[in-house]
Amino acid sequence: MEIERAREDALVAGVAGAATVALALLSSFTGVVSVATLPTLAPLAVYALYLFSRKGGPYGAADTARNWAVAAAVVGAVVLLASAVL
Repeated sequence: MEIERAREDALVAGVAGAATVALALLSSFTGVVSVATLPTLAPLAVYALYLFSRKGGPYGAADTARNWAVAAAVVGAVVLLASAVL
């Protein structure tokens, strides 16, 4: 595995993991929102999509690790907002 590819994987995994942990902590300890278990894992689903979509190529200009990391963070924020509203 190339070191650059490993860095990209670590970036997306780190952001998805941080979003998942943040959702779990906000739900468990703050009591501000109540997020169920399955929606809490939604950012990790983005990471799984990233992993399974990276088989081979060619990749488009928008298919970057940064965009996947942003997508994982956005999914986490959407789950948090949806849980707060509902």
